[in-house]
Amino acid sequence: MAGAGELHETPLDLIRRGYEQMPGWVAGQPDEACGPIAIELQEFRDRSEANSAEALRRFEKSGAWVADGSLSMVAWLRTHGKLSGGAAMERITIARQLDKLPETEKAFQRGELGYEHVAIMSRTAQHVGVAAVQQAESVLLEAARVKDPGQFSEVTKEFEHRTDAEVALRETNKAFSRRYLRVSEPKDGLVRLDGLFDAEGGATLTTALNAVMPQPNRDDDRTPEQRRADAMVDLARKALGGGKLGSTGGQRPHLVITASVETLAGVPGAAPARMDGVGPVPVETAQRHGCDATVSWLVGKAELERETSHAHRQIPPSTRRALVARDRECIFHGCHRPAGWCDGHHLVWWSRGGETKLDNLALVCGRHHRMLHEEGWTLGRAGGRWVTKPPGQRVAAHARSA
Repeated sequence: MAGAGELHETPLDLIRRGYEQMPGWVAGQPDEACGPIAIELQEFRDRSEANSAEALRRFEKSGAWVADGSLSMVAWLRTHGKLSGGAAMERITIARQLDKLPETEKAFQRGELGYEHVAIMSRTAQHVGVAAVQQAESVLLEAARVKDPGQFSEVTKEFEHRTDAEVALRETNKAFSRRYLRVSEPKDGLVRLDGLFDAEGGATLTTALNAVMPQPNRDDDRTPEQRRADAMVDLARKALGGGKLGSTGGQRPHLVITASVETLAGVPGAAPARMDGVGPVPVETAQRHGCDATVSWLVGKAELERETSHAHRQIPPSTRRALVARDRECIFHGCHRPAGWCDGHHLVWWSRGGETKLDNLALVCGRHHRMLHEEGWTLGRAGGRWVTKPPGQRVAAHARSA
């Protein structure tokens, strides 16, 4: 018979007792059985996170965390839950969002979803609003059950672009604003690099690195990380020496973007443009790359009846030389980045029928090129001068001689 104390055990007592016995039990299992055991423990962890979310939500609503002297629920959880500030904030956000997504919460509690899936769903609800996610919840849950977090993240990104393209663009720009790269002073013969790139920048860097990083052979004892480090140095040497990257599969290394006619036309609900190695990107990004990059366009209606691809005709060398001779450097007021750092921007965008001719081109650096496409700036000529205007013309337009 069970002891009197055991009759009053809570589920938490049972779990605690089970975990106390777990190390000894796992140690006694054959090695080949440990994989399934690890997966089942992972499922227990996810189901615990689901129940923890409900408990945290109710505790936050009670306001009891104030009695502990904490300034916020996040601060309370950070202290008592042994979490970083970011991890604590993520769990509180998930707890709040699940209150409005009951089907997701039930699937989480049943162990049908992993923690990462729910975190992605929560971020999506933050970006486009809970109401939009509620309407598509069953479809998104179906995808979450069969896709890993990386694949599911692409599904939700595409959903965000279809649901609210402006919000998706704002999130892309927010990620871009967080980019940085730090290069330390030499110490013990080593220089440390530390940084973050937006998805497009990361894909660009990876494409270039892959172009100068040969496949390993039997005599190459370098680790993948060492090969990548060497490739970055090789990339810098080629740039300093004015060299080219060469070809990959018979083609010059380039980014590839796929987009439908409906997407380029800005039809609401159209599928987002997609960049190889990135996934869904704002149509403004595709339109910017339409100026100079090689782009694959997906053509069709609704479900896209047929697929064609063609390389965008690059600015001819003679036109590029004339463009550089005319503009000399980035034409934005106060920007003096040299022509070698600049793109040829189509005043009437190539994706909208603009021609690759000198009178439809302007020399702009990469940063200002992005501002013209993703950040709402406009560029034109007036009285023989370049005129750039910020979004909504919040400040006076800058002018520069054309």
